[in-house]
Amino acid sequence: MIFHVLLVIFSAFIMFRAANWLVQGVSKVAQYLQWSEFVIAFFIMAIAGSLPNLFVGLSSIAHGIPELSFGDIIGNSVVDLTLVAALAVLVGSDLLAEGKLVQTSAFLTISIALLPLLLILDGELGRGDGIALIIIFFGYAAWMFSKRKYYQQTLDENHKPPLKQFRNFMVGFLQIIVGGALLLAAAEGIVTSANFFAQEFSLPIALIGLLGLGLMSALPEIYFAIAAARKGKSWIILGELTGSVIILTTLVLGIIAFIKPIVIEDFSPFAFARFFMILAALFFLIFIRTGRRITKKEALILIALYIAFVGVEIFTKILCDPALIFCLK
Repeated sequence: MIFHVLLVIFSAFIMFRAANWLVQGVSKVAQYLQWSEFVIAFFIMAIAGSLPNLFVGLSSIAHGIPELSFGDIIGNSVVDLTLVAALAVLVGSDLLAEGKLVQTSAFLTISIALLPLLLILDGELGRGDGIALIIIFFGYAAWMFSKRKYYQQTLDENHKPPLKQFRNFMVGFLQIIVGGALLLAAAEGIVTSANFFAQEFSLPIALIGLLGLGLMSALPEIYFAIAAARKGKSWIILGELTGSVIILTTLVLGIIAFIKPIVIEDFSPFAFARFFMILAALFFLIFIRTGRRITKKEALILIALYIAFVGVEIFTKILCDPALIFCLK
């Protein structure tokens, strides 16, 4: 027991640090190659931030519990749309969502994020569903790249000597390799511990994914959102958030489902998660589209929504535990 508690804490720390190294490495490479801010904000940062979820998913497949990955992705998406956005607002200023591109992107994000919940209503997210999700991701990516004219500025390092630029590039490349290897190891430790706790306490593996892994895998995104909020870069926060949700619910989930179909035999842990996912998506979209910003008062509502999500999931598990006298039938 103590070993697995220490293992999950250590693995979560390694995952957080590795994700930071990975994103820092990607940023250095992007700067050297003169990629635009648009590419970095909407794709590179979001994809790099979603790698922990992908590695958790691959490890879940290896352990024969792909439903853990589904819980992780849904839980992470709820965290993105509530806790991450809210903390960015509370640490910085109002999260501005001005411009037609941002508004349209937010609407598409919410619509696509809810798609996996519809596809798995039959209890299975099969290979066909996985292919459909991957195709949707590339369709969204193509649409976003068609709007790249709005973000042509690049992260320029021409003021630095060529030798230093190349050194930063090599350091970044090394960070990507080391960060990826550490992420894979950390994901294996987390999945092993999650499987142990599920069996030890008779908990649905999906519930652990929803509450535990969903929050842990979102730690890098929380860190990036707070860092960007302190610099007043609202569009980067929104770009990373919307990109992350899209990538998680399409590309990452699609890859996992294609490799190993996700079969949900006990859908009870997702009953309320589905409700709160829809609620979080609606609140996020309403706040973005009405005032074209998320204010501090609205941020508190999003935090309250996440707390309610966690509380309801835990409370219903306690009440519905057959080992308890007051179990609800």
